[in-house]
Amino acid sequence: MHGYFGRYLWVDLTHRRIEIRDVDPVLAERYLGGSGMAARILYDETDARTDPLGPENVLAAFTGPFTGARVPSTSRHHIMARSPLTGILGESNVGGSWSVHFKKCGYDGLVITGKAEAPVYLWVNDTGAEIRDATPVWGQDAYVSAAWIKEQTAAKATAAVIGPAGEKLAPIASIPHIGHVVRAAARTGLGAVMGSKNLKAVAVFGTLDLPLADSALLEASVKERMDHIKTVTEAFRKYGTSGGIVTYEKIGNFPLKNWVQGRWEGVAKISGVAMHDTVLSGRKACLGCPIVCGRHVKITEGPYAPLDCAGPEYESIGTLGGECLVEDLAAICKANDLCNRYGLDTISTGATIAFAMEAFEKGIITRRDTDGIDLTWGNGEALVALVEKMGKREGIGALMGEGSYRMAKALGKNAVEFAVHVKGLEPSAHDPRRFFSHALNYATAARGACHNASWSHPYELSLSAPEIGIDKPQDAYQIEGKAEFTAKLQDMNTAFDSLVICRFTQVGKAVTLTNVVEWLSMITGREVGVPELMETGERVFNLKRLFNTRLGISRKDDFLPPRLLTRNRTGEELTNQLPPFGRLLSDYYAHRGWNEEGIPTEAKVRELEL
Repeated sequence: MHGYFGRYLWVDLTHRRIEIRDVDPVLAERYLGGSGMAARILYDETDARTDPLGPENVLAAFTGPFTGARVPSTSRHHIMARSPLTGILGESNVGGSWSVHFKKCGYDGLVITGKAEAPVYLWVNDTGAEIRDATPVWGQDAYVSAAWIKEQTAAKATAAVIGPAGEKLAPIASIPHIGHVVRAAARTGLGAVMGSKNLKAVAVFGTLDLPLADSALLEASVKERMDHIKTVTEAFRKYGTSGGIVTYEKIGNFPLKNWVQGRWEGVAKISGVAMHDTVLSGRKACLGCPIVCGRHVKITEGPYAPLDCAGPEYESIGTLGGECLVEDLAAICKANDLCNRYGLDTISTGATIAFAMEAFEKGIITRRDTDGIDLTWGNGEALVALVEKMGKREGIGALMGEGSYRMAKALGKNAVEFAVHVKGLEPSAHDPRRFFSHALNYATAARGACHNASWSHPYELSLSAPEIGIDKPQDAYQIEGKAEFTAKLQDMNTAFDSLVICRFTQVGKAVTLTNVVEWLSMITGREVGVPELMETGERVFNLKRLFNTRLGISRKDDFLPPRLLTRNRTGEELTNQLPPFGRLLSDYYAHRGWNEEGIPTEAKVRELEL
């Protein structure tokens, strides 16, 4: 199997048993890897009775055929489990170096079940895998834990490691991945799934060569494309993912004050340009990536000094900064660092703090509830203090660590009316009142409010994909054809998550769909065209939908929160509109081949060989 090692690890922590299982070549062809293989295993190995925090839950992490093949921006893998935050399919896609090192150990994926009697970590290298004692670092933050684990294993190892938030089963706990760079599998509370299994970390380091069908042709093709990739992503390299924050605020895409405010002068103080001009000390790339979007910051003065750490990216600044109206970049950097240390999803953390600030403003909670912290808008000190409490699950942080929706239900007093979420997951920092595709995308993405399911806003601004009939950017407020447009991009990006390749390769058409299928053919030796790749994406997207419908998800759950449907943003130059959601959703179901309740029809299931 070119592009694969043809085997994956199955770890039963309850019985301390590790098995090596074969990858079915038919499934590899049908689902590719990454998101596809993880979804297939999760669907087959769990059911509606599976407790997200029970030993029976399955944590599946899979690489794809691109992983380790030296295709640019492919040092990524996909992780899935039933989410303790939403109760439905949970997933996260993460970069760094873990995926390549794991695959070079000779495995395509990892499945973890059961629960260890005491804290453990898993060590995987060229010679095999073993379960080891993690008691000495249980209770320690992710950085301290990773450093200790590297001392016990290999200096060049990468550790997927939880912090105290995951150990204490916070539903918004992430899985930081610490190697030569810091990245996080942040969304849907997968860190709590690891914590529930007494699994502190999975450390990996491998050196095996991946079998490729035509490595020489692949190397030449990638080399030919590399100058173009570097040219069109130059701004990403210079300013990072947050380089466009000022523009996004100007056009009404950047969330402000828990999604209420239209414009904000403070945005320029927290942009990628501001970071570049003040606290940026370096740039950090995922392994082998020419885009180099990662930031490293250093703060030498003020209340958060000394601080020398991974810098915040766009989504983190959008939630910790914009949603909370915090214009102190140093405070945002500190809060971001604490999220990495404690193992917290920055999006859900920032969104929950913004929700709490509004609850404080409305008098639903007071200083008595907040341990004396003044939760006024823009209070950077409060932001940092709350992240600390959420990471430790102390005081009000214990409730806030449940996420905004659960916190709102606990508070009562109509608090759910301003808890901005879909299916329990807080949105990323893109406004569906500015891009109608995201109205559909947030409502129908498998894990909840996720912009990455379609990553469609660039295609409503400047990008095109003629290989799938998107010949030019589509008007953001266009209704006709919006369902097909959104579904196509969902299928394409689901396929990308199965390969696995980064979204940012789409910037400036750095990498085209034609490049992708050509490289896949060179890696696997199997001729693959765009239609076949898109069918794979559609198959995986529908499989994830079937996982959720088995749990009772239907049209009643495919919603936007009231704030995003009934309250528009206003301000100079803003063109935001309230999406005609009912019509968009019905059009979408019809295009998908789902019934009016949002359930894939038997004909669609047969068509996709599900």
